[in-house]
Amino acid sequence: MYCLQWLIPVLLIPKPINPALVNTHVMFMVLYLIGFFLERKPCTVCSVVFLAAIILFCYSGIGNCLFWASQCEGEKYDT
Repeated sequence: MYCLQWLIPVLLIPKPINPALVNTHVMFMVLYLIGFFLERKPCTVCSVVFLAAIILFCYSGIGNCLFWASQCEGEKYDT
């Protein structure tokens, strides 16, 4: 579980409020995670725990997904 100390802070980085910066944020996150998995080669348990956390964040409806904007955010601006 040592490798989780490098993955958990990725979940705590907030998405930018400005919609123009979301694409840059997503690209940074994707490149960081690819680089991390290629360089550090985390164990299977840590990888599964991290992927489960990302899935829970992205599909919980909170709107804090690292990789795309959720449907809840779009509904705020429609009214």
